[in-house]
Amino acid sequence: MSKPVIVQSDNTLLLEVDNPDFEAARDEISRFAELEKSPEHIHTYRITALSLWNAASLGLSLEEILSSLKKYSRYDIPQVVTTTIQEQYRRYGILELQRQGEVLVLRSHDPLMLREIVGHKSIRPFLCEQLDESSIVVKSSLRGHVKQALIKLGFPVKDLAGYEEGEPCDIRLREITASGHPFTIRQYQHSAINAFYRGGGLEGGSGVIVLPCGSGKTIVGIGIMSLLKTVTLILVTNTVAIRQWKEELLDKTYLTDEMIGEYSGEKKEIRPITIATYNILTYRKKKEEDFVHFNLFMVKNWGLVIYDEVHLLPAPVFRFTAEIQSKRRLGLTATLIREDGLETEVFSLIGPKKFDMPWKVLERSSWIAEALCVEVRLALPESLRMHYAIAGDREKFRIASENYRKIDVVEKILRLHPECSVLIIGQYLTQLTEIARRFNFPLITGNTPVSEREALYAKFKKGVIKTLVVSKVANFSIDLPDANVAIQVSGTFGSRQEEAQRLGRILRPKKGDNRAYFYTIISSNTVEEKFAHNRQLFLTEQGYAYTIRNEEAIETICI
Repeated sequence: MSKPVIVQSDNTLLLEVDNPDFEAARDEISRFAELEKSPEHIHTYRITALSLWNAASLGLSLEEILSSLKKYSRYDIPQVVTTTIQEQYRRYGILELQRQGEVLVLRSHDPLMLREIVGHKSIRPFLCEQLDESSIVVKSSLRGHVKQALIKLGFPVKDLAGYEEGEPCDIRLREITASGHPFTIRQYQHSAINAFYRGGGLEGGSGVIVLPCGSGKTIVGIGIMSLLKTVTLILVTNTVAIRQWKEELLDKTYLTDEMIGEYSGEKKEIRPITIATYNILTYRKKKEEDFVHFNLFMVKNWGLVIYDEVHLLPAPVFRFTAEIQSKRRLGLTATLIREDGLETEVFSLIGPKKFDMPWKVLERSSWIAEALCVEVRLALPESLRMHYAIAGDREKFRIASENYRKIDVVEKILRLHPECSVLIIGQYLTQLTEIARRFNFPLITGNTPVSEREALYAKFKKGVIKTLVVSKVANFSIDLPDANVAIQVSGTFGSRQEEAQRLGRILRPKKGDNRAYFYTIISSNTVEEKFAHNRQLFLTEQGYAYTIRNEEAIETICI
């Protein structure tokens, strides 16, 4: 049988789906290449500089990368690809930032390379005197800025300059939770914690942990806090997430309520453990004015800053993070994909990827639910076709997304899962309001007060409410462990990270049948179908296959 991969000279990899070695090859190449397209028979991956640098930061050797390609490549690997991989891989670590007394020094084992880099006008403003042919002094206050500038030139910096210790804070883990349940950190969570901490040495202390929704990223953060034992600033997406973090900290550690502060639109508490929203940090009265709450980064000598859902980090927080490189920084996310292409900013300012666990590996171990993904296609009704035909691109997408016939499909899916806990998720409030009205389901949007959201989520967890209709406010940091069916009626164009987050709402392990169902309803032969393919890319890379059904064949899905 032919091998499944064709390596092309433009650094793309074509992976044959109908090959017995498909899954094994996919699992290996996804460690150092990015999935670009995933139609039925051939998936396209691309080897990029960033994908290779992340592989290097995870400890994947150059020999392992080349061996994987050779193992699965149907034809000889083009020499230009091998050379590109070698050159880009070796760039990670060719430059190091180190602390020499009170001075910050940029070093390289390649003096000629350092000389070339110093000659770039974009780098010179950050530099002071040259110590010798292999090292040059960097302005200490511009540690993050020089890393940003260098990665734009294609030179990722290995930052070994160390961190401020921060004020101490006694953070200890419980063996029995406050709610009375045994508590142990799972093996893969230990691995993630140790990959970030690195024994407390210079190579630890900054970076990103990538784990699926529902697998316990918060526990990883708490585990790292218990090792560092320092005052910690935690940044999250919304007020509900603040309170979920606080609940976990109170339940899993010996921290008291008085030691944990909420910094949001409602409260401004600064305590040893302070949890703030990105929204409050980026608030300003007028566009030209300063961000009034950025002093939160400086009011305490934080020993650790945690960025929850780091793939959503707003640009202003990126900019300020460049100023606080002496703080330990932990990014938590289910996917490093950013639709704005700022993955390199995450790499240089928060740190490289330190741990990544494939979703299907955790599924096989029952740490997350087994998920069946179904795309249901239905035709655009005659009454909308003329309107669609003459509309602009954005309006075309909205017309297809709000196809009123989707509500009938929702009803059919609900009949398939009469006893399940269901989330109906969408982008457009008019559509969601109509669904909530038709079925008399509660609706949660950005306008729903936090207290009302929390009350509805609590009723859903207890089973008092079996179905919730939610807007994109539920994409992130919502802990609904019993949700086992999600019906996506509309989304944000081709957002891969949104697709991953929405599937993540139902992946927490279930009692009994550990299975979840993720339905996406789209209008066939429209722009929505094209965007749906792009949305599914990340999940395809994780090993999920979408079963395609038309509306008449929904009942053929195996429940």
